[in-house]
Amino acid sequence: MFRTAVRNVLAHKARLLMTVLAVMLGVAFVSGTLVFTDTLGNAFRNQSAKNYDDVAVAVTTYAERGDEETPAIDAATLKKIQALDGVAEATGRVSGFAGVADTDGKLIGNGWSNTGANFSPGADGKDAQYTFAEGTGPVKDGQIALDKETADKGEYRVGSPVRVATNGPVKEYTLSGVFTTEDGAVNAGGSLVLFDTEVAQQLYLRPGEFKDVTVTAAPGASDQKLLAAVKPLLPENAEAKTGAALADEEAKMTESGLKGLNSMLLAFAGIALFVGVFLIANTFTMLIAQRTKELALMRAVGASRRQVKRAILLEAGVVGVIASVIGFALGVGLATGLRSAMGMFGGKIPAGPLVVSPTAVISAFAVGVLITVFAAWLPARRAAKIPPVAAMSSVHAVATTKSLVVRNSIGGVITLVGSALIVAGAAQGDENGRWLIGGGAFLALIGVIVLIPLLSRPVIALVRPLLRGLFGVSGKLATQNAVRNPRRTGATASALAIGLTLVTGISVLGVTLGQAIDKMTTDNIRADYMVSMASGEALDQSALAALRKADGVEAASPQRSVWLTVGEEDGVSASGVTPGDVEKVFALKTVSGSLASLKDGEIAVDRKTAKSHGWKTGDSVPVTFQDEKKETLKVGALYEGNEFLSPVLIAEDVVDPHETLADIREVWLTMDGGQSDANEKAVVDALGDNPAMSVVDRQGIRDMFGGFINTALNIMYALLAMALIIAVLGVVNTLAMSVFERQQEIGMLRAIGLDRRRVKRMIRLEAVVISLFGAVVGVALGTFLGWAIGKSLSSSIPGYALVIPWDRLAVFLVLAGLVGVLASLWPARSGAKLNMLTAIKTE
Repeated sequence: MFRTAVRNVLAHKARLLMTVLAVMLGVAFVSGTLVFTDTLGNAFRNQSAKNYDDVAVAVTTYAERGDEETPAIDAATLKKIQALDGVAEATGRVSGFAGVADTDGKLIGNGWSNTGANFSPGADGKDAQYTFAEGTGPVKDGQIALDKETADKGEYRVGSPVRVATNGPVKEYTLSGVFTTEDGAVNAGGSLVLFDTEVAQQLYLRPGEFKDVTVTAAPGASDQKLLAAVKPLLPENAEAKTGAALADEEAKMTESGLKGLNSMLLAFAGIALFVGVFLIANTFTMLIAQRTKELALMRAVGASRRQVKRAILLEAGVVGVIASVIGFALGVGLATGLRSAMGMFGGKIPAGPLVVSPTAVISAFAVGVLITVFAAWLPARRAAKIPPVAAMSSVHAVATTKSLVVRNSIGGVITLVGSALIVAGAAQGDENGRWLIGGGAFLALIGVIVLIPLLSRPVIALVRPLLRGLFGVSGKLATQNAVRNPRRTGATASALAIGLTLVTGISVLGVTLGQAIDKMTTDNIRADYMVSMASGEALDQSALAALRKADGVEAASPQRSVWLTVGEEDGVSASGVTPGDVEKVFALKTVSGSLASLKDGEIAVDRKTAKSHGWKTGDSVPVTFQDEKKETLKVGALYEGNEFLSPVLIAEDVVDPHETLADIREVWLTMDGGQSDANEKAVVDALGDNPAMSVVDRQGIRDMFGGFINTALNIMYALLAMALIIAVLGVVNTLAMSVFERQQEIGMLRAIGLDRRRVKRMIRLEAVVISLFGAVVGVALGTFLGWAIGKSLSSSIPGYALVIPWDRLAVFLVLAGLVGVLASLWPARSGAKLNMLTAIKTE
């Protein structure tokens, strides 16, 4: 039977090609994902080990500039650590944000990973953490050193003037040297600036203090003993760990971060393979139908049902192995390409070999072979039931309408149960409801797939008059052929339906959420510009002062993060704002009282927060500030909540005495004359053309808060394209098999006057009908799911309203029709080229 299986595979190479392609693509996705994430994990693990290779003990504090409560490592403590037995060297470190401007004044790097640190040379004048390719480290104020990649991007050489921005005003430094590093920030596409230690302390902490300390052990010294000796010398809240422990922690964090990427990519690989199941099952169903006579003869000469079934599954296994080998090789190439692509988009992956683990190999082959065999199991079971007497007939076994009754009944029940769960989950409107929707979506999708053969007849019947009117006999024959074998049409359409269900559901949800966020932005903001740090860190108070003096500024209010402890409760988040200006930059609707009371040192509270605490206008609220000082503040106004502000508003001058350093996340500006090039230039100039500060207009604000939705949609579309490609292969496969089966019929049609052009048109229209049928089912189901998921999120999204993206849905349907046309090119050409006399003689 094995020889028979191999012979049949070789005899039907062209017909099994699409199956091989479908399995190959799925296996490539799985193996590529596993190899890519294994390679990344190994590279980052090696980098972590290398970074801490010479570190015996690392001390970390959480001290920040302006935070007087969290102690740092002072010079005296550092000297004590350096004097311990077994310590070869102990180096103090400080770090923070530093952005470098290129020659055009734009920020080099991505903001959040642009860092600055201190250059701490030993007795030999070198800092072991950095290897200089040119020049030397900075040794005085006015000098800096840059990592090589940043220097190359900015076209800087030793001696060049370089503009560097920290949280305060931008300043020009002289480049003293260029170094290489394996620093994680640089590898993430950022930059690293080294300052003289005293300069770095002034910028990021306090003079004479360090945030971190790295300890190098003398030969023969124990890391654990050094750790035990260092700990008693440290201030409260400081942490000390061995370098090996920190390397392990970083490796685990890397693995944890990669798990999310791994899971997402494998989920889409699973979708592609799920779609591929229909193509594989359809292929084997058609092959078995064409070989009815052959299989019946096998039964007649003594083959048992089990042997016939085993032979079909062996064929599937051979196809699965071939596809897995090709797919695995393609997956390794895909992993290599992804690694290179990350470098092109600014991400730097540490050097290391491509990792092909046994898990990746076993998973790829297990997936490829098992999916193929599983998909072929039902056709194989049907093949085993072919009676020997069928050898005397040349009629292919075509399922009758009556034979679909049980299938339709089961499909109807599953669909109804799934739909009921989806509606129930949407009505519940919370996280539990989303679980119900997920379970219902799975059942509804399975139910619709089961019902598709039944749905094909009435749905395709609706377009029959149109196609007959437009294309005559070719249109009529196309619709008849499309419903001749409902199982086959259903299986082919199912692949497209699954892909478009997911694409449509994501589109409906994404567009709805995007418009809700956009509406929230436009309804709540009156400001013309928002100023913030590119790094996401707090702005320096000098920036706020400079903006208030800028030409054309009518109102300027910060969004200053403040934390208040209320009575014995955990606390409440507040926004430090400028009284009188906050109403001009934000749309605030007063419920009671007056926002003018902010000038008198009172607070304003959003209505929901006030209700939850039982507060009303005029109440006195006892609060404790972050410096542990207590005050009693009066509620001067209640207002409808604004998504861009904390639930409590408090005047800046009330907070100032309690905080050394203001935590200003954004500054919002309203300009005289609104948005204009001149006003934007005035704001930029007021900030000293600082590359680290972002000035965003109203449209930019909308894009900032809603743009990630479109980015996520584009990523989803790209990943789901794999499933749609496999669906296209299914249409090609079905039509090719259909043309092969109908050779005699096509020959007769040619003989009675249907010319080649109309034969091509008939096959193309059949492909378009099947594709559009699958697309309509997918779009309808996807819209239903998008509505349900959005409904479950509506309570947490102000201004939520369902938006049906009719333009995108129309594009999906047009693309489905185009898919049908493209998929039919080869089968239509083959059908039109058939020799009519030879075709008529074909059985």
